[in-house]
Amino acid sequence: MRLEKGYTQVKMQMLTGIDQSDYSKLESGKRYYTFEQCRKLALALETSMDYLAGLTDEKKPYPRSK
Repeated sequence: MRLEKGYTQVKMQMLTGIDQSDYSKLESGKRYYTFEQCRKLALALETSMDYLAGLTDEKKPYPRSK
């Protein structure tokens, strides 16, 4: 999804606060996501945590409460 949006790993760092080197390890499977990292990624990529976890094929995020 990051590449689909045209985001670099540095851009993801800016959007999520996850260090670029840590993000690289997450993306390559060398490190597992924490709940909070997954939440931040879902928000930055405008998707759901279920999509990131492979539990759904629907990329569209759930409606958010205000």
